[in-house]
Amino acid sequence: MTALPVITAMGGINAAGRSALHFGFQRLIFDSLPEIQRQATLRALAQLTGRPEDSLLDGTLIRALPAEYRLHAAISGTSDIPVTLEMRNMDLPDPLPAGWQVTPVDKRRSRVTLPAGLGMNVPLDAARRVSAAGQLPDGFDPGDLYASRNHPRALQMAIFAISDALGDLGLDWAQVAGKVRPDQVAVYASNAMSQLDDHGLGGVMRFPPNGQRITSKQVPLGLGEMTADFLNAYVLHSVGTTGGMLGACATFLYNLEKGVQAIRSGKVRVAIVGTSEAPLIPEVMEGYRAMGALAEDQELAALDDSPHPDVRRACRPFSDNCGFTMAESAQFTILMDDALALELGADILGAVPDVFIHADGAKKSISAPGVGNYLTMGKAAALTRQLIGEKGLQQHSFVHAHGTGTPQNRVTESVILNRTAEAFGIQQWPVVGIKSYVGHSLGSAGGDQLAAALGSFTQGILPGIRTIDHIAGDVHRSHLNICLQHQQQDNLQASLINSKGFGGNNATAVALSGSIAEAMLRQRHGEKAMTAWQHAREATLASKARYGEHCISEAPKPVYRFNEGVLGDEHVTLSGQSVSLNGGIEMPFDDDTTLKEFQLKQD
Repeated sequence: MTALPVITAMGGINAAGRSALHFGFQRLIFDSLPEIQRQATLRALAQLTGRPEDSLLDGTLIRALPAEYRLHAAISGTSDIPVTLEMRNMDLPDPLPAGWQVTPVDKRRSRVTLPAGLGMNVPLDAARRVSAAGQLPDGFDPGDLYASRNHPRALQMAIFAISDALGDLGLDWAQVAGKVRPDQVAVYASNAMSQLDDHGLGGVMRFPPNGQRITSKQVPLGLGEMTADFLNAYVLHSVGTTGGMLGACATFLYNLEKGVQAIRSGKVRVAIVGTSEAPLIPEVMEGYRAMGALAEDQELAALDDSPHPDVRRACRPFSDNCGFTMAESAQFTILMDDALALELGADILGAVPDVFIHADGAKKSISAPGVGNYLTMGKAAALTRQLIGEKGLQQHSFVHAHGTGTPQNRVTESVILNRTAEAFGIQQWPVVGIKSYVGHSLGSAGGDQLAAALGSFTQGILPGIRTIDHIAGDVHRSHLNICLQHQQQDNLQASLINSKGFGGNNATAVALSGSIAEAMLRQRHGEKAMTAWQHAREATLASKARYGEHCISEAPKPVYRFNEGVLGDEHVTLSGQSVSLNGGIEMPFDDDTTLKEFQLKQD
């Protein structure tokens, strides 16, 4: 019997705050919340940031980058006369380049005369052309919360995000791990851009030309799969399946698909899926700006016929716009097979029955959109119809659009969504675009969308695209209801989460609400099993309530278990049939029977 992958936790951090218990989602719909939830949202932000209440809202979502954020560039030139300068002896090259004349100044410094005609680079801070970004809340620094030891920012964010998800789980991780074989746990996590700040690959590329030395940590910590490696080694202590998929802006959904398929196949029973992206680096943003992808200040101001850009409204999906807004985010979800979730009494936030991924085929430009998204959206809509019926799809589903805020996306995505709606008999399909709030976090964008979808299922509110006041004339919307304002929606049952990535990386996930997931499990496992689950879940909900109180009353305390529980050869029991670690559950070698039919007959 195929397992149903159910969502038992969601955690993370982005420009709206922390994702657990829907705190970040509540920031998106803040003015539609009752007062008690507004206060809880503010208190959670205050604990994250240490800022006073009157500045919390302004220090979230898309906003202006700090004044000191500048691109460090250089002017190249040639000197017609010799140039003399002083430098540290330890910085002198060995051997000296031809024509260099060196005179000692003291024990530590020397005077160096460079020959005429030598090419030189003079550093300077270039004026920035892009000021808006979806930054983590002002005052929040994930590296201050644990012994970060020069970790790149994306890895610091990953530690916080998985810790947030474990808090949202409401179960002790040791309890979960003790219920399954160690090889039945999987971690699929990565990021689209690797770690490109000075502590990662960015420093490897940038340090030598700037007279700095590369350290032993920058290359290994800069690798894209290090997001998963950190979780296995320092948080979960997992020896299970691991890896990370890369798919540009669809990276989170690529990892989600791996987790869903691993659970459906029975290979694993628990899958931790996520991404952590920290691209707010001047060189990275300049690269995207050079592509013409980002909303530049001058063009943004021109949209409003204003001398100054409205950075809070920089991202304008499906309206007249000029580019997307870069953002940082880390998002993680914990999936379990349905039987394990019931046995553990896990809270079931929803389910992901499948994720569809397709390429665009032949392309003229690698960054141009293509036809692959028709396949992913069509298959996702068909599966949704199969699971919740035609009425469910037509009246109780909604789309989380990729919605980047670029002129090209507003046309190409809207025509696909509109034609899909028409093909499936949907008259006014609700469409939301949360990048208008949190920006485009590249590989983590799908995680931002999933977290918001779970919030909508719980709160019954679709967040409107509040940064726009009209739909652009070239947007296809005869069968779409592009939400400009928050919309109260009863009985939300499914969301189609859409991602369109550079290079033709299209992915659409089907996310089902918790109520629909429970109805499916009741039909599958029976009333008796569901009653037992509800009783077992009471302790989980109580634990989640305590975590919620922690979020609004205490400073964050990430899980980081460095150099704890390290296993060596002496902890391994090995035979020809199985292996066990530290006397734990045996893991049989011949558990996979899918290749039995290929076994050679022997005399």
